Amino acid sequence: MAVTSGRGVRPKRPLSPHLQIYSPLINMVMSIVHRMTGAALYFGSLLLAWWLIAAATGPDAYNYFLSWCDTWLGKLVLLGYTWVLMHHMMGGIRHFIWDSGHGYDLEMVDLLSWGSLAASLALTAIVWIAVAMGAV
Repeated sequence: MAVTSGRGVRPKRPLSPHLQIYSPLINMVMSIVHRMTGAALYFGSLLLAWWLIAAATGPDAYNYFLSWCDTWLGKLVLLGYTWVLMHHMMGGIRHFIWDSGHGYDLEMVDLLSWGSLAASLALTAIVWIAVAMGAV
């Protein structure tokens, strides 16, 4: 008579839900994007360091930095950095509201999530329009 030790036999039990069955909610997406923008700001601080070092080094280095910023790639990077900064700031305000104990009902959670996205896009547009008009 063969005795089995139980190895290799899978018990019949329910499986945990997988990520494929979840539909992404705006709150979940904005939370992930908030973390990603935090990482982007960390690496984007190299751009800020380059600007400060170029300004401290002299006019040639600073003019080189400005000429790089005037290219299409430089403008695209600066536009992205502006949006990342604004989005992370709006996400921080959203978290501050939650930390104060407000905004936990489902409608307000969705409203704050959509609002942080809309506000970050609007603020980015306002900053770049101001730059284009020479106000900054």
